[in-house]
Parts: sequence; C-alpha cells; structure tokens
Amino acid sequence: MYQFSYKEILDDCAQDARARERLAMQRAIELLELAQQRGVKSMEAAEALNYLNKLWHLFIDDLARPENDLPDALRAELISIGIWITNEINRMRLGKSDNFGGLIEICAIIHSGLK
Repeated sequence: MYQFSYKEILDDCAQDARARERLAMQRAIELLELAQQRGVKSMEAAEALNYLNKLWHLFIDDLARPENDLPDALRAELISIGIWITNEINRMRLGKSDNFGGLIEICAIIHSGLK
C-alpha cells in the first residue's frame, strides 16, 4: 500500500485550492461578460459586481494571512490588484465608470495564472 507523504498531501490541497480559485474566477469572468452586454445599470451588472467584490475580498483576506505560502512580493502585488478591483467596483456602483472590459481583462490574467 502506497503511503502519501505530508508534502504530497499539502501539494494536493494547494492544487485543489487553485482549481477552486480558477473556477471562481471563471465564473466572475462569465458574469462580467454578461453584465457588459446588458449594461452597468442591469441586474446582471449588480450580480457580477457583488460576486466579484466578495471574491476579491476573500482573496485579499487569504493573501494577507501570514500562513499564505506565496512569495511576499507576489502577495503584495495581488493585494494591490484586489484593491484596484474593489475600488473600480465601487466607482461602477456610483455610476462613475463602466469599466467591465478592464475588470474582465485583469480577471482573465489572474485566471490564467491559477494553474
């Protein structure tokens, strides 16, 4: 019988987490694309922006934890991106922006990096 090492278990957990994060980011992109088609004042926009806001708050909270194993520089960069995204969401909610394209582009880049 094969015995799994602690490192293999941790690697599997990290891979599972990245797969879930990738799926969540894919869902955000899909919602944003639909919202872009329907317009910033649509129900689809409200749903997309709420989902993305919650997702990035979760990401930021996770990235800020000391036990997060990403390199500090990458964590800081991702937190900065998350802050920009949440600020852009707030601008869109206030009617000061309709930058779905920018949100989609950034989320697509992050999505492709979650391998």
